[in-house]
Amino acid sequence: MRFVIVTGLSGAGKTEATRSLEDLGYFCVDNLPPKLISKFAEACTQSQGKINKVALVIDIRGGIFFDDLFESLEYLKKENFKYEILFLDASDEMLVKRFKESRRSHPLSPDGRVLTGINEERMRLREIKDRADNIIDTSKYAIRDLREKINLLYGDGKGRDRSLTLTILSFGFKYGIPTDSDLVFDVRFIPNPFYIPELKPYSGLDEQVKNYVFEQKEAQEFVIKLKDMLYFLIPNYIKEGKRQLIVSIGCTGGRHRSVAIANEIYEELKASDYTVGIEHRDINEDINRGAKKL
Repeated sequence: MRFVIVTGLSGAGKTEATRSLEDLGYFCVDNLPPKLISKFAEACTQSQGKINKVALVIDIRGGIFFDDLFESLEYLKKENFKYEILFLDASDEMLVKRFKESRRSHPLSPDGRVLTGINEERMRLREIKDRADNIIDTSKYAIRDLREKINLLYGDGKGRDRSLTLTILSFGFKYGIPTDSDLVFDVRFIPNPFYIPELKPYSGLDEQVKNYVFEQKEAQEFVIKLKDMLYFLIPNYIKEGKRQLIVSIGCTGGRHRSVAIANEIYEELKASDYTVGIEHRDINEDINRGAKKL
């Protein structure tokens, strides 16, 4: 049985994540008092296989009952009951924006500033975040992006190795390093297509930019070395029980070099037996910000 505990910050996307899990056939329970987790787990094991995928949403809405979570987790561990923790996170800026748009108050600061509640919630959830098997930062996710991510992590996998899920992520350093990165590689040493007038409007998804990047000897050698490193690391991560690996590749703006390199790594790994996804976080960020200025 796959038993997932969904938690995280208010406004980070737990509701949409739960809907996605329901679509994948998970039996979902929202806001279950943590003290009842052990009894619920026992009931599931007695269902004779009728319930084999479960997701429980546990968060600070439980008030004083939330403090019972770690006691329940220790019980599950003692009884050799396997579970996974999915933690939904987002930047303070994005969480404040979502609360303002929805006109909701924060559960820990119903009559005060939203940011005050967010800061307190981060402190209370710090330990459970440290224990999480999968952390998803939804700051720049549309609903469809989160659904794809949930499907990648908790779907059937179509025969691929489900012991580790890989995400190859391109980004721009000037927009910040992705907070959920496991490995971060800086490709700003490769000559930048941004300064080639005829290449500037394009991205690393376009042949012109891709060809320019891989004409550089540095890019060719880097990809060879990175592939070798990943093929060495992945089996060792699996052996140590790691379930999610996010490999982030960054350039200045996240539009040219990092995109081309990330795609090359993705194409190599997707032919393997691992479950692999790719994201280009900042590929249109410069364009979007330019449009806003206009």
